[in-house]
Amino acid sequence: MTAPLQPLLNDALAVLRAPTQVWFATDGRLGDAPIHGVYVGDVRLVRAVRISVDGRRPEHLATGGERADRVRIDALVRTLDDPTPDPGVRLVLDREATSNGSTDRITLRSRLPEPVVARVEIEIHPDAAPMDRVKLGLSDPPAAAPELERAGSAVEWTAEQVRARLRADGLDVRLDAGLVRLSGTIDVPAMGEATVGWAIETVDAGAVVEGVDTPPSWSPPAVASADDRLGRWIERGLADLDALRMTTTSDPGDEFIAAGAPWFFTLFGRDSIWTARMLLPLGTELAGGTLRVLARLQGVTTDDATAEEPGKIMHELRRGSLALDGADGELPPLYYGTVDATPLWILLLHDAWRWGMPEEEVRALLPNLRAALGWMRDHGDADGDGLLEYVDRSGRGLANQGWKDSGDSVQWRDGTLAEGPIALAEVQGYAFEAARRGADLLEALGESGADEWRAWADRLRGRFHAAFWIEDPAGAYPAIALDVDKRPVDTVTSNMAHLLGTGLLDSGQVDLVVRRLVDPSLDSGYGLRTMSTDSAGYWPMSYHGGSVWAHDTAIAVLGLAREGRGDAAASLVDGLLRAAAGFGYRMPELHSGDPATEVAVPVPYPAACRPQAWSAAASVAVLTAVLGLEPDGDGVSVRPISSFGRVRVDGVRIGGRSITVEVD
Repeated sequence: MTAPLQPLLNDALAVLRAPTQVWFATDGRLGDAPIHGVYVGDVRLVRAVRISVDGRRPEHLATGGERADRVRIDALVRTLDDPTPDPGVRLVLDREATSNGSTDRITLRSRLPEPVVARVEIEIHPDAAPMDRVKLGLSDPPAAAPELERAGSAVEWTAEQVRARLRADGLDVRLDAGLVRLSGTIDVPAMGEATVGWAIETVDAGAVVEGVDTPPSWSPPAVASADDRLGRWIERGLADLDALRMTTTSDPGDEFIAAGAPWFFTLFGRDSIWTARMLLPLGTELAGGTLRVLARLQGVTTDDATAEEPGKIMHELRRGSLALDGADGELPPLYYGTVDATPLWILLLHDAWRWGMPEEEVRALLPNLRAALGWMRDHGDADGDGLLEYVDRSGRGLANQGWKDSGDSVQWRDGTLAEGPIALAEVQGYAFEAARRGADLLEALGESGADEWRAWADRLRGRFHAAFWIEDPAGAYPAIALDVDKRPVDTVTSNMAHLLGTGLLDSGQVDLVVRRLVDPSLDSGYGLRTMSTDSAGYWPMSYHGGSVWAHDTAIAVLGLAREGRGDAAASLVDGLLRAAAGFGYRMPELHSGDPATEVAVPVPYPAACRPQAWSAAASVAVLTAVLGLEPDGDGVSVRPISSFGRVRVDGVRIGGRSITVEVD
């Protein structure tokens, strides 16, 4: 028996409007690949749609549209046409995702001088597969076909508490052995057009998150520069982020960005925080919503099964338990297994305050700030050695709990896996900066405790400098982590880039890190590899062991800009822009680490989410770095990357005001 395989995504197209996503082939066919389907809230409701006109599938011409939630597909139906080579009859499939379902509309257009009559037949395969089964490759054939019910001219079924209702416009509806068949005759007038279609509307009784139909809080900035790739990436990225906006059903007033499609269409602490932080130059509203959503879910007790601890920021929210890939583990619906979301929450609060988040909103979150700071000291530093570390005490959760959370992400240079508890390098940078910025915030608002947290940060800094640095003939560098025995794990990775701009490194150490980042062993030419090519475990298609993540490289670029290393940042910026162009400006979650000197376009990682929140938001982070943009009182300061040339941006926001920034 063939082992189940996770569906590939790289050749599929998606339209989405959270919590709905529709996956299909670029020619519009839906059902020819395992990922295909109409999904709502982690449940697949339709697994295939077969369209025929006069007994034949339309012949694909083009697919286009810049909107995240809608696509237009042009095709020919030559059996209806005259014998000349000029197409006289065209079919347009307009497919759209909405916050409560999806619609398909078929329009036949004719230039012929006489009417056209066509027989249209659509075969729809309802489904009830949970998303985690689809991801694990366990949903083909479906475990249980849904029971279909007639409701007047519509058809209804239920899957995982999602109630679906399918209705047709201009087509007859009938049930046939678990399938829904739509059929009818389209009468196209001479030199005219006619349209038929169908729609699926849903109600999710078990939802913990839901979509947003209001306009986003940000306005896309107008970016003018000699290199138009950055502006195009930002435009596409913000369109995708708009479609990824969600709220919790318990508190629908505060928005956050879902982590990504198809697998992570929900609230993720780390991902949602980084996304909101990267978008701060466009306004603080998203940051405020994200902070409040996570504050309401902040840990209050100790529970090894969920990894909850007092003051801890959660990792993931689902409607039900989630089976882990290739393992016996299972994550509970509300899971706290992340070591970095808590310090990152503190940094988002501080940075949002600097960008003009209203003081009353900041003050309302001060109790959560104190709780988050307390978690770093009392629980994040589990063994009292002055550093933050993690371990999965349940035995069923994530073995690694930093942003590189796959099972093999922390390994020695010879390829053997490090044993935990593990203290990650970048987490020490986050925690150091969080303690200092939290202290700044307390002091600025007249609160007590600032000196205590600055002293705690200084002790962490001293411990990091004593424990993490590895001597090497090519120059010293920080280890990716300390293992269970407090030994520095010696693999050269991108983790060290996250230390830049945190204040944890001195100037000489910054130079050593920069030297590593610009070396071709880490810089692929399409972004920063997660692991150096000189490591035994390196593989360009490894999830965290040699691939390139756009957000990871963007964080490095931001850090380099903050450290005043614009020349080093410039090559990474160019690599990201080259990759963005190669992916049509919808940057995937990650891509291959193959060098740009060997491949003319970036090679996809076949199971990467696309769109993905922090990959889309990385476009704005790169703009921030290119400008060297920092909030400065009621305005902004700039320290641009000179090699990028003249850039003008209309729509940067500080303190609720929109301003124009121009650098040469």
